[in-house]
Amino acid sequence: MSGQSQFALFGQRRFMPFFMTQALGAFNDNIFKNALAALLVFKASQLAGLNTDQVVNLSAMLFVLPFFLFSALFGQFADKYEKSLQIRRVKLLEVVIMLLATLGFWLDSLPLLLGVLSLLGLQSTIFGPIKYGILPQILKDRELVGGNALIETGTFVAILLGTISGPLLAGIDVSWAYWVSAACLAVAIAGYLCSLRVPTAAAVAPDIRVNWNLYTETVRNLKFINENKTVLNSVLGISWFWFFGAIFLVQVPSYSQNVLGGSEGLMSALLAMFIVGISAGSLLCEKLSGKQVEIGLVPFGAIGLTVFGIDLYLASPLPGGNSGVTAISFLAQPGNWRIVMDLVMIGMFGGFYTVPLYALIQQRTAAAYRSRVIAGLNILNALFMVASAVLAMILLGEAGFSIPELFLVTAILNAVVAVYIFTLVPEFLMRFLMWILIHTIYRVHVVGEEHIPDQGAVIVASNHVSFADPLIIGGIIRRPVNFVMYYKIYRIPVLNFIFRTGKAIPIASRSEDPEILEAAYRRIHQVLDGGDVLGIFPEGAITCDGEIQKFKPGIDKIISERPVPVVPVALCYLWGSLFSRRDPVLKRRPYKLWSRIELRIGAPVAPGEVTAERLQFEVTRLRGADR
Repeated sequence: MSGQSQFALFGQRRFMPFFMTQALGAFNDNIFKNALAALLVFKASQLAGLNTDQVVNLSAMLFVLPFFLFSALFGQFADKYEKSLQIRRVKLLEVVIMLLATLGFWLDSLPLLLGVLSLLGLQSTIFGPIKYGILPQILKDRELVGGNALIETGTFVAILLGTISGPLLAGIDVSWAYWVSAACLAVAIAGYLCSLRVPTAAAVAPDIRVNWNLYTETVRNLKFINENKTVLNSVLGISWFWFFGAIFLVQVPSYSQNVLGGSEGLMSALLAMFIVGISAGSLLCEKLSGKQVEIGLVPFGAIGLTVFGIDLYLASPLPGGNSGVTAISFLAQPGNWRIVMDLVMIGMFGGFYTVPLYALIQQRTAAAYRSRVIAGLNILNALFMVASAVLAMILLGEAGFSIPELFLVTAILNAVVAVYIFTLVPEFLMRFLMWILIHTIYRVHVVGEEHIPDQGAVIVASNHVSFADPLIIGGIIRRPVNFVMYYKIYRIPVLNFIFRTGKAIPIASRSEDPEILEAAYRRIHQVLDGGDVLGIFPEGAITCDGEIQKFKPGIDKIISERPVPVVPVALCYLWGSLFSRRDPVLKRRPYKLWSRIELRIGAPVAPGEVTAERLQFEVTRLRGADR
């Protein structure tokens, strides 16, 4: 799979049945929810004196309520039991729920239909922790970003199709809504049949005792999230996106009708643009991240959400203009394409924002309680979505804001939240700067990336061609790399933020500063003892002539004290670039954007065979004549 795109997963039994199972589930939820909403509005159904608007809001609350109440409980089940069997049982439950829905439509019983809606929320509550917990078990590490991207795309496309299909089926003039019932039953049965092909995914924590106290288990799930600061802020980042996305998605129908004067067709077209953007952004994540979990895309996504959210406000006309505008007539006006582009780009940058965060949570959460972390995430998502509805009601009601002004406030809030998160966890911003460097100034071709072990202590030894070498190597290798670097380079403004955040280790010669040297060796031992990756440049300085200088014996000292394998790395085609020393600073030639360089990674050298001379030979052989 390493040389194939994410779409190759569609040909894999370990992925395709699960993808179809979850997509059909999302499709069915939205057929029923939107069909029921349409019937409530068009038939003016009433219950116990409640008006239509109250019943619609009650139905939304009933769907979300199980996420608050039961996520913690079913997160335990997802970790304790084998997942494919749980998925089949959940899909069988969906068939039963849709039989109840059929009975509810036939009897025209609003209480029964609202109960069905709550049961669908319960089913989604059960499935959520399994959904994101199973992906790391059925996918390889390098498929995790692509797999999450496909799942997100499938989910949002299903939401769009269900949003369109539900009202259309409900609008068919028949004695009772049997077209809605037939569609929901058919989709539920298809989902169950797909679930029969989902591969086995073993229980990750079979010995845990199920805690039936929903409150204490919810608190424990949130504590699991809090164990890792990066995971905690990733969870908060995803929940914030659901806050942001809910405001935009929920307001699209009113925005289309009241601000743009559009018809139902225009509303569907704008929703489609938003979903197309999310799908495109999600699918691009694998390409932009080089098939690794690249959290540098998260700040990129946050910036885009704010920029295009603000532009949507600026591009929106004043309310009260035309009415009944169709999608075709709307697009016939050139100025309206700016609104369409804003919606597409908001969705696209949302994909950049969320896919790496989901993959990061899966990667950095212990397998034994991964599903319980996802359960905690679902609880927070539900809370943030409710908060978004409350904020929208306050601003659009008592405060008298227009919908474009609500978009503006949300976009500005997004910038505030992003700054807060990236201040708490500067790793996001550090990876963003590294990602920008290696995707604008350079085009990096990697050979031999499989030689970097997925776990365990290892040293990466490279030739030293430019000031950007640590950023290039650190941006490509999937695991965090702790670089040993000359202390004067470590202190370079701007780059110092990246080096410091990346836990680089400044070093000096004994004659320059013995304290820095001793501190460096202590940190080196800590890194290797912790089973992490250490990056070194054995030449001790950036080359001044493009040739590999003699490797210093410091590596021999490190290996004698901490015997670990060493991976030789050769940087090629960097000599003469902006950050190399080929020309004086004032005479350096302008570099080409996106110039091609290579990172060649050799097979690990066993600790007993490591010497400075052997490593120099290996790096020189890898580089060849390509400076």
